[in-house]
Amino acid sequence: MILLILGLALWSGVHLWKRLAPAHRTQFGDKGKGLVAAGSVVAIVLMVFGYGMADGAFYWGRTSALTGINNLLMVLAVYLFAASGGKVAVTRYIRHPQLTAVVLWAVAHLLVNGDSRSVVLFGGLAVWALVEMVLINRAEGPRGAYHAPPIKKEVTAVVATIVVFAVVSVIHSWLGYNLFG
Repeated sequence: MILLILGLALWSGVHLWKRLAPAHRTQFGDKGKGLVAAGSVVAIVLMVFGYGMADGAFYWGRTSALTGINNLLMVLAVYLFAASGGKVAVTRYIRHPQLTAVVLWAVAHLLVNGDSRSVVLFGGLAVWALVEMVLINRAEGPRGAYHAPPIKKEVTAVVATIVVFAVVSVIHSWLGYNLFG
């Protein structure tokens, strides 16, 4: 569990660096982006290996209903992530679509993974995303004007969602996790 927690701490640290210590981050200029990228890769490796090695208590199990809710939340999370790049219509209502997608992804995974390592990983990433949203809102203040995107961007986001969800489903199946119960 220690590797998992170290990975979460590193992930949170490198991503919150800009918000918590903006002057310090600015001193690094473009090299800071490389540090964040390298730290992110190391954090992901630590989280993956830490999750795989961790043991702990089991609180709840997967049910058909939770699996269905998980899949719906995952489709929405993938859509929000795709929508953020294209600034589609949903971004009029959701200021931080990528971070909101992380929260939905984490909640979806918590619904079907009721063990302590999942609570640490997915709960930790959800907390990080929520803290990030609060800090960004404080730093940037009110949002700017919204401009309606062309319909082509909406269609692209939907198609990207379908493709990415299909790829994620195949990868999960290869890893031995049946997404559909």
